[in-house]
Amino acid sequence: MAAPTSPASPAPAARPTAPLPTMADIMAASRAQGLRVCLRTAGPFFRVTATRGEGEDAVELGRAEGGVRPWPGGAVLHLDSMRMTRATLSVPDRPLFGLGMFLGAVAVRHGFDAGCKRAELLAINDTPLYHDKLVRFYTRMGFKAVHEVDGSSIGDLAHMLVWGGRGTRMDANIEELLIKWGKRFRPQD
Repeated sequence: MAAPTSPASPAPAARPTAPLPTMADIMAASRAQGLRVCLRTAGPFFRVTATRGEGEDAVELGRAEGGVRPWPGGAVLHLDSMRMTRATLSVPDRPLFGLGMFLGAVAVRHGFDAGCKRAELLAINDTPLYHDKLVRFYTRMGFKAVHEVDGSSIGDLAHMLVWGGRGTRMDANIEELLIKWGKRFRPQD
């Protein structure tokens, strides 16, 4: 006689996921912080700028630039650069990486809307102290280090030509970034 079998365990309940923040959510959150964030595109290339003030008094605080490139398995969001201006120093109670979060969120949402599955960047190694801060920041944001570009191998040459320097190549799943960042940008009930 066969041993009795136990009933199949029920499948674990699917974890409910909150809706991803829309571009409108991100823009509204930036306006609530007194920022005007603007996305401009030209073909596959994009530029995100953040300003404070209106009209002639508007001051650019920072910008992010990159492009969307086709890739097998889904387009890739290439985050080429993010720069803050000296004007960020005069912004009261605003951490430098807070502004970067808004610039990055607009760029990542643009990539998601363009069909990108993955985002890639290079945490540039201009100085060891700043490089370490960049790697920690992008890791907290959801990126993972995939390659150290240090010029020690022939394979690094291609990375250095594409990225313009040495540093830590990092990748992230775009949908996972938006899920992780979602609470920050969705309207609070």
